[in-house]
Amino acid sequence: MATVLERQIKMGDDNQNPMHPKLFKVMKVRKETHDTFSLNLEASDGSGGFHFQPGQFNMLYLFGVGEAPISISGDPGVKKTLTHTIRAVGAVTKGMMKLKKGDSLGVRGPYGTTWPTKEAEGKDVVIIAGGIGLAPLRPVIYHLLSNREKFGKTVLLYGARTPDDLLYVQELEQWRSRFDFEVLVTVDRALGKWQGNIEVVTRLIPKATYDPANSIAMVCGPSIMMRFTVLELMKQGLTQNQIYISEERNMKCGIGHCGHCQIEHIFVCKDGPVFRYDAMVELFKKRDI
Repeated sequence: MATVLERQIKMGDDNQNPMHPKLFKVMKVRKETHDTFSLNLEASDGSGGFHFQPGQFNMLYLFGVGEAPISISGDPGVKKTLTHTIRAVGAVTKGMMKLKKGDSLGVRGPYGTTWPTKEAEGKDVVIIAGGIGLAPLRPVIYHLLSNREKFGKTVLLYGARTPDDLLYVQELEQWRSRFDFEVLVTVDRALGKWQGNIEVVTRLIPKATYDPANSIAMVCGPSIMMRFTVLELMKQGLTQNQIYISEERNMKCGIGHCGHCQIEHIFVCKDGPVFRYDAMVELFKKRDI
């Protein structure tokens, strides 16, 4: 039986109120790691067709619990299915981890700025991800591989704490098997039969093949990882305006209304989450940002 909130969403006019979610059904739940999972969603009204650009996020509403901003991690070329990869770290996301096929979620969005896929055309593209930071970058990878002729060399550098924390392991293997996509993976600490790199992801940057003078770098991960990644990229010859970061900080409403994600004059949910580094460099240097 539908809850009161579910009935209200079905009756509401979500074109009139940006805070009004649209009802989606869970079609598939996939466990990625011990604390991370992916949800495949489809619109409950059967309308299909969810359009987004790589880098954007949605506000996902779990009935009776609350709402959380989650980056879209699916293929932008697949309109029917909406995919989010989520780490269970609070009441809302831990509740989402218990969802099963057929359950409902409220979805608002998409919101936010995008990765610079148009600006990257004709250039080498270096994608650097740490931990769950691969999820917001995954749509970029889908876009690059679907439009491979538009880009120069493409590189993915991905690091996680342990082999058990790596996301999308099967896809990583598929991507690494391509001749037109360089993929380097590392872990901070080895477990079991791991035979790959054991080092922080920044140490992979000098090993990758790309032209620093004609490259765009896209970076997402923990703040400390992004700081050192930017420094290493600049050491290799990239400038601040060639580097883009995703700064998903304390977003709450998605539309710049609550001020929860405000950093001085910037609202992360409206002005980001994707920023060109030269626009954020002074704020990025400040403590706790």
